[in-house]
Amino acid sequence: MSSIPTLPGITSQMIQTARLNTHVLSAGSADDTAVLFIHGNTSSATFWEETMLTLPEGYFALAPDLRGYGDADPTAKIDATQGLRDVAEDMFALLDAFNIEQAHVVGNSLGGVVVWRMMEIAPERLLSVTQVAPGSPYGFGGTKDVDGTPTTADFAGSGAGLINPAVVQAIAAQDRSLENPMGLRGALRRLVYNPPFVPEREEDLLTAALSTHIGEQDYPGDKVASPNWPFVAPGVWGPNNALSPKYAGDVSQLWQIEPKPPVLWVWGEKDGAVSNTAVSDIANLGQLGYIHGYPGTEAYPPQPMIDQIRAVLHQYTAHGGQAKEVMLPGLGHVPYIEDLEQFNTVFHPFLAKSKK
Repeated sequence: MSSIPTLPGITSQMIQTARLNTHVLSAGSADDTAVLFIHGNTSSATFWEETMLTLPEGYFALAPDLRGYGDADPTAKIDATQGLRDVAEDMFALLDAFNIEQAHVVGNSLGGVVVWRMMEIAPERLLSVTQVAPGSPYGFGGTKDVDGTPTTADFAGSGAGLINPAVVQAIAAQDRSLENPMGLRGALRRLVYNPPFVPEREEDLLTAALSTHIGEQDYPGDKVASPNWPFVAPGVWGPNNALSPKYAGDVSQLWQIEPKPPVLWVWGEKDGAVSNTAVSDIANLGQLGYIHGYPGTEAYPPQPMIDQIRAVLHQYTAHGGQAKEVMLPGLGHVPYIEDLEQFNTVFHPFLAKSKK
């Protein structure tokens, strides 16, 4: 059972899979077609509850706490060198635990990167893919063009070193205040929800965010010094290092997979977290003067995250796949929380079209 209250209709339970023991939320009948929801960074399964409950009849919703988050086994760590492929394998193990052979998958932010990896590992198990403001397939930070070319040879400017220690301290202290500029309440309001939106369940979502596991093998992870600006490069543990392009692997595998599940990419016009000008992109912070010594846009341009995703999906369709892009005006990084009705008008028809 979760320490966070759940909405009526949501079942909360601990599930032991072949890979780890974790907390899982579900809704609907296990006999129906499965839809697996995968949360993002500093988050948990709690973020998906309303979306799960509004699925049409005939679907079974599942949302786990990923390793490193929520009520997942605290001894289960993310091996960053796997580029979140270990978390992707966790998702397949969860489906196995429920005797589910195939499922629709939905990912948000870091969860979207997990979904990219699932597509590479076992595309035949995916009935469809819905990517909601996903991270770039090339990772976060340290790339400079639509092809994911590294900005420096050691991928400086990506990984755990990007995380402000004051943010980690705020999570460790379970700081719920709005006054702390590095606290998660303010960060969620600025970077995740599009201001001035504040969700009705803000307290539960904040508790979920504060349940992120803290440490050098968790969040933020370890880091190494670099001779290249901003003088820090990725380590080998935790989610932020796993998002480094250093560990992304050969992204061209995505458009070579067979079979190719249909893909829906939904993103918010006002998303400040995944964007061509992401608020937390170290290059943008450098341009604004927040990070000393910025070498300029020629040496270290902002990462074109939206353009990277679009280019990958262009290749996906060019190689025989189906992909649809929908930008939702006025919404931020979690459009399914900010305007669930608008999100579902896109999401539900796509599910029905891709139904097993």
